[in-house]
Amino acid sequence: MAKLFFHYSTMNAGKSTVLLQAAHNYREQGMEVLLLTAQLDTRAGEGKIRSRIGIDQPALTWDEGTDLFALVAAERSGRACVFVDEAQFLTPAQVWQLARVVDDLNLPVMCYGLRVDFLGQLFPGSATLLALADEMREVRTICHCGRKATMVVRKAADGTVMREGAQIEIGGNDRYVSLCRRHWREAVGDRPVG
Repeated sequence: MAKLFFHYSTMNAGKSTVLLQAAHNYREQGMEVLLLTAQLDTRAGEGKIRSRIGIDQPALTWDEGTDLFALVAAERSGRACVFVDEAQFLTPAQVWQLARVVDDLNLPVMCYGLRVDFLGQLFPGSATLLALADEMREVRTICHCGRKATMVVRKAADGTVMREGAQIEIGGNDRYVSLCRRHWREAVGDRPVG
């Protein structure tokens, strides 16, 4: 029975590495997969999923206007699983479309993405995945203190921690640092968010 999975974490936990490894495992068993990634994240080049450890694979891209049910239905022939990277950028409607892929096409869908933004707020796609996913799995990373990192701060060019700004700004280790809640609160000045 197909399921909708949400693998979530903070920045730099290895979500893309886990995704690429899982896709490799399917292929190693002779099963084809469909890889999808957000069009707006071009750090690795358009249409590519790349992990920080240097492995990558080509992927089809989607933007906020893409009907993911229609896309997967058109590409599903011979596919055993659908993998979605950068799932935090999905719209709530697109998460429902992926749920239809599971329910109506009987294809498992594995989504990988951030749970919260730099202000400690859920991304809309992540919130909907938390509501709809059949299974959720945390991909863990650690804070500099050794505790589990569950939050992330965004840094300005001068290295100061940002306390406001657009929810979506693409970046990597140069802009984002994963922290435990205690150190996140310390970094943002223990300000209430929202």
